[in-house]
Amino acid sequence: MSKNRFYITTPIYYINDRPHIGHAYTTIVADVLARLNRIQGRDVTFLTGTDENSQKTVVAAEKSGESIDAYTNRLAVIWKETWQKLGISNTDFIRTTEERHRSVVEEIWKRINEKGDMYKGKYEGLYCKGHEAFMKESDLIDELCPDHKTKPERLVEENYFFRLSKYQHKLLEFYKSHPNFVVPESRFHEVKSFVQAGLDDLSISRETQKWGIPVPTDLKHVIYVWFDALINYISGIGMKQWEEHPADIQTVGKDIIRFHAIIWPAMLLSAGLPLPKQIVANGFFTVDNVKISKSLGNAIDPLSLAEKYGVDVLRYFLLREIPYGEDGNFSEEKLKERYNSDLANGLGNFTARVLTLAAKETFSEKEKVTEKVEFKIKETKAIVDEKIRQFKLHEALAHIWELLAFGDAYVNATQAWKREDKNVIFSLVTLLDNVAFLLQPFMPETAEKITKRIVWEGDALTIKPGDVLFPRHT
Repeated sequence: MSKNRFYITTPIYYINDRPHIGHAYTTIVADVLARLNRIQGRDVTFLTGTDENSQKTVVAAEKSGESIDAYTNRLAVIWKETWQKLGISNTDFIRTTEERHRSVVEEIWKRINEKGDMYKGKYEGLYCKGHEAFMKESDLIDELCPDHKTKPERLVEENYFFRLSKYQHKLLEFYKSHPNFVVPESRFHEVKSFVQAGLDDLSISRETQKWGIPVPTDLKHVIYVWFDALINYISGIGMKQWEEHPADIQTVGKDIIRFHAIIWPAMLLSAGLPLPKQIVANGFFTVDNVKISKSLGNAIDPLSLAEKYGVDVLRYFLLREIPYGEDGNFSEEKLKERYNSDLANGLGNFTARVLTLAAKETFSEKEKVTEKVEFKIKETKAIVDEKIRQFKLHEALAHIWELLAFGDAYVNATQAWKREDKNVIFSLVTLLDNVAFLLQPFMPETAEKITKRIVWEGDALTIKPGDVLFPRHT
């Protein structure tokens, strides 16, 4: 298989409501990594989608007064359009109600069943509707789910089970031989500790629910939402393609890390399929230190922010303000501060300053970049590349802004406005062009606006100053 291929996924999202800013953050991070790999010449597959075989979907459809089919079709369009409006460059969008998904789920169910890793039994446990998952007493705080602040209900059902306990040692061996399987390290430590404490077999069907994919061998049962949903990463590209090239990176929120780093690999091991190369988890967003959640009613609409400030501004703020893997507290006031200081006064002013100086000159291929500027550009590129590899996206952006600060200082130190050395101004144009190159995965629209103002026509450089990139917000 070509090493030039790169496959990245987001989680598939519940469609009991519209996307909120937490969903946007996870998807934007995946988009940055997808764009970067395209720039580096790889053939990128970037999958996102919607998880529709959920009891939450049934409840939301009932509330809206629509049939489930009509509701899921309407919401799927909303999610697709949201990602389009936010400039997400996904190559595919999977819905778990599609036939291509159902057929792969049935095939993997069959494989795992034939392996002897399924059995029918009675389950009694605490079920959290928010997570659509069974929980242990030890997971609760004051008898409540710590994420949804609701009391799980006690259920007794006859279900099909997956022998997850059988894979405890195989998972631990895999973690040991793949020390970067989960990022950040704190999340990986949590995963390993959970597995080391012992795994219970997993309930993978529900008899009381009617919406979803039926168990192929027992139509009275519907496949449990997580066992169904995780398989989307294969159904989105096809079984053969997954066998040849499984996901390179799977982005998730920290609340679903156990599903992706424990249950998902165990399912794949049972089905005789390769495992993803890496699971990376972001933290939670909070508003007034409360986790953003549709069920808590404190979700923030990313489209309204993008319409007010611009898509790239939203992308920049989320990626710069919140260290990947950590929790972050959202504030529109902070966004305004970043906008005015980093974008209007920083990138915007530097761009205008350099292009105004350069527009009064004529340049040819004979011009040279000064050694000092050339070194700084090369150094910054290496650092930014390394920071992205470490998923330190906020630090990568900080170093790009250090390059801007260096450029500003260089203008002042050389008194470039006196035009005594054309190579100084040419060096500044080159620096700005490289800033735009580095910003491509983070702020694609802004990067394109800058590069369109620095145009080589044959061996002559034409400068087009253009409008202000970021008018100040008051």
